[in-house]
Amino acid sequence: MHTHTKEETQKILDDMTINFNNGGRKITVPPPIFVAMKAEILSYTKGKSITVAFPVSEDQTNPMGMMQGGVIAAAFDNAFGPLSYLVAKRPTTTIDMNIQYIRGVAVGQKVIVKATVEAKGFSTIHMVGEMRTEKDKLLATATTNLLILKIPGGLGE
Repeated sequence: MHTHTKEETQKILDDMTINFNNGGRKITVPPPIFVAMKAEILSYTKGKSITVAFPVSEDQTNPMGMMQGGVIAAAFDNAFGPLSYLVAKRPTTTIDMNIQYIRGVAVGQKVIVKATVEAKGFSTIHMVGEMRTEKDKLLATATTNLLILKIPGGLGE
């Protein structure tokens, strides 16, 4: 399996966005929330997995000063989403997402989310994910199922 650099992966996503937007649609891959969370694609293994880093900032915290659960969910979604588009070569939408919170996520660190395709059918994709510290300590896990939409205009690799 070929692992793409972050620059190669971003080029694929940029080309995909241009192609999706032919015909008047407004689809941006990765989405604005990916940019707002200062996400960084570290690697993409074609058809299999993506690894994305997220800095944890104070504006993402819950009352106890830890990364809020919904922001953790958004981090997983920001890894699952781009990977699903890369694998399906067309837009997808989340059917469900389940998160298991293992331990608190402190401010000031960078978390690494690795999303992996476990199964891909004609109309759905099943993925699993792990969130870890830079020192490889497990913080949370997630699973998701995504529906592949019938919107034309995807781009092959």
